[in-house]
Amino acid sequence: MILSDYKNYDELPLFLNAELIAKTLGIAPSSAYELMREKDFPALHVGKRIVVPKEQFRLWVEKQTGGVE
Repeated sequence: MILSDYKNYDELPLFLNAELIAKTLGIAPSSAYELMREKDFPALHVGKRIVVPKEQFRLWVEKQTGGVE
């Protein structure tokens, strides 16, 4: 399991890249890239980069875990 350097949600930057998604979810970076390419995942394409707004990521996690309908 990959451990995050961040201790709480507020410490995360405004935009997350694949490395931060992987660390936050405890998954491999390759899995984070796959996730970021899924249709319902809140990723933004900025040039060749893919980033995820922190708030949209939080809402996605809550939805996946049954916290938000």
